[in-house]
Amino acid sequence: MQETLDYINKNRERFRDELYSLLRIPSISAKPEHKDDMYACARLWCKLLLDAGADRAELMETGYNPVVYAEKIQNPEWPTILVYGHYDVMPAEPLELWKSNPFEPEVRDEHLWGRGTDDDKGQSFIQLKAFEIALQRGILHCNVKFLLEGGEEVGSPGLEEFCRNHTELLKADVILVSDTSMIGREHPSLTTGLRGLAYWEIEVTGPSRDLHSGHFGGAVANPINVLCRLLAGIIDADGRITIPHFYDDVEEVSPKERAMMAAVPHDEAAYCRAIGVKALAGEKGYSTLERTAIRPTFDICGIWGGYTGEGSKTVLPSKAYAKVSCRLVPHQDYHRITQQFIDYFTAIAPDTVSVKVTPMHGSESYVCPIDIPAYQAAEAGFTLAFGQPPLAVRRGGSIGVIPIFERVLGLKSVLMGFGLESNAIHSPNENFPLEMYEKGIIAVVEFYNRMR
Repeated sequence: MQETLDYINKNRERFRDELYSLLRIPSISAKPEHKDDMYACARLWCKLLLDAGADRAELMETGYNPVVYAEKIQNPEWPTILVYGHYDVMPAEPLELWKSNPFEPEVRDEHLWGRGTDDDKGQSFIQLKAFEIALQRGILHCNVKFLLEGGEEVGSPGLEEFCRNHTELLKADVILVSDTSMIGREHPSLTTGLRGLAYWEIEVTGPSRDLHSGHFGGAVANPINVLCRLLAGIIDADGRITIPHFYDDVEEVSPKERAMMAAVPHDEAAYCRAIGVKALAGEKGYSTLERTAIRPTFDICGIWGGYTGEGSKTVLPSKAYAKVSCRLVPHQDYHRITQQFIDYFTAIAPDTVSVKVTPMHGSESYVCPIDIPAYQAAEAGFTLAFGQPPLAVRRGGSIGVIPIFERVLGLKSVLMGFGLESNAIHSPNENFPLEMYEKGIIAVVEFYNRMR
């Protein structure tokens, strides 16, 4: 470990400059006006990968944003690791809530602040530097390939087809991913499961135009009222989802695994304080950790319609909209859930409005076995970096490409993430503790040391 720390200290200024150069590029995949930024970021990744020791690094088109592919093939007989990450980031809005420019990284309170400091430029940078150090130290006894995509935040469009078209190029023994979080600094953990996702946009239409609420209110259905009433009915008083047959394929986790989850340290009061709520809510009969890891959910991600400008306008709107999502658990097929929701929502809509439900994107869930050599190498890396073995936990997020890798490439993924809940990914003031960059690099270097 000391040799790794010495290398980090010797190159600390260069590492900082390289990371900052990535973070300054607003590679926002959700906004078409940032297309040039996507290519600029991808080209910079190619340069950094070559500088770190890759023999090959190039942009490859997908029909959406390009992927960055790089490789270091040392011996065909050695195991091959495929490192996955993404260089696109979420939009920074609302900008007024940021304490500093989201695309000008800034160090405050021993944290690096800015969009992408964690998700996923920062965590991918950990992988880049660990690869460089392991190679320079002569302990890289495996081949390494890198696949960095530019569309993870919008559902990885085109990536499955890319994988199908390049199965030989992407051939490996296991995939290594740093795009997940830990329970906390004092409780390092490895993610052993991810939930799936289904996402829709809803449009509810009432009258053919906006109406005067005094002349027509009380006689014509208000689409916003109807939409709110319909969405409110999707969750019952016990926190269960009311869509027929929604739970048919839900995995019932064994009492043994639930007991393991119950043993994970979790401070409910601190959890509430960290997110600024007085109390928690969720499905009856399950703990907070279970609700966010092994149970499905339904959430309204956004809702709008009518007049929302300054002042007042007495209008009965023509349309109302919402974006909604479900987090799914093992055995729930997101294609099936997508259709179930469309059928149910259109069926319960009253004749006073018309409803259109448009599926946007989705992904399957994933479970990682803990008895494979790559997981055990990751476990050893965490133990060295944090001074204690990591807990094995399922997490509530989704990474759509992980089940694609398993289905298309036949590869398991080890989720070696170093994020914290307090890092505010997808939110204003995203950040990453400086110490976690260092510990993450130490852990991944040791991973490579063990993969022989």
